[in-house]
Amino acid sequence: MTQSWPSPAKLNLFLYITGQRANGYHELQTLFQFVDFGDSLGFTTRTDGQILLTTPVDGVADDNNLVVRAARLLQKHSQTTQGVDIALTKRIPMGGGLGGGSSNAATVLIALNTLWNCRLADEQLAVLGESLGADVPVFVMGHAAFAEGIGEVLHPVEPEEKWYLIAHPGIHIPTPTIFGDPELIRNTPKRPINVLLSTAWTNDCQPIARKRFCEVEQLVSWLLEYAPSRMTGTGACVFAEFNSEHEAREVLRQVPPWVSGFVAKGVNVSPLHSYRAELLRAAGKA
Repeated sequence: MTQSWPSPAKLNLFLYITGQRANGYHELQTLFQFVDFGDSLGFTTRTDGQILLTTPVDGVADDNNLVVRAARLLQKHSQTTQGVDIALTKRIPMGGGLGGGSSNAATVLIALNTLWNCRLADEQLAVLGESLGADVPVFVMGHAAFAEGIGEVLHPVEPEEKWYLIAHPGIHIPTPTIFGDPELIRNTPKRPINVLLSTAWTNDCQPIARKRFCEVEQLVSWLLEYAPSRMTGTGACVFAEFNSEHEAREVLRQVPPWVSGFVAKGVNVSPLHSYRAELLRAAGKA
């Protein structure tokens, strides 16, 4: 039997670059929140130990796909003899700063930990996930979080759950393009979370994206006419925040033809974790 699990997108409600390590990784302070929109992954367990991605992604070899890598990592760590067929349904734009690949990896870890009965705690899965990508732990832990370090030091928080119009300008921004730019702000002072939550939120990566990609510049300029707007992650998606779904959809109806977009609700508990809790309740294990 195939089980379909959610793989939600995230937003960086703010993102500040506070330094750079000797190994090239950037130190940051950011606020992660999930949205009720994302990909889905279908899992059909196998008894022969094989791990197969039944929906290959164009241009990405299976051995490099985070979905396959996450499954193999958990299989090796747990020493299970089970395998799985995985079908990925993509809705999150690739290269948009919405964390699609990291979210997919986290869903694999959470789902297969349950389906294979590995019995690892989320904290253990988050440590495994960190080796796959800096954003994987926040998806594994499943709660809106203030993140420091390279994004792996997480502090749960409760930001307001607003409605968002999330718009994609039709381009893919490789993360190294932003982090490798010599003009990127890398010295924003570190501030306590209570100070950050009470100040206007910005994204240190946005000026570089606006400078280098005219599509991002045009999209940010357009959305700012309607509501507070900024880029998420290293782009290319830009989000505008609203107090109601109706307001967000009114603006969505006016997006230019070169923009694709959707409306989603910010949620502090990941839809992935809400789904797992429902499964456990239904099975009498909650």
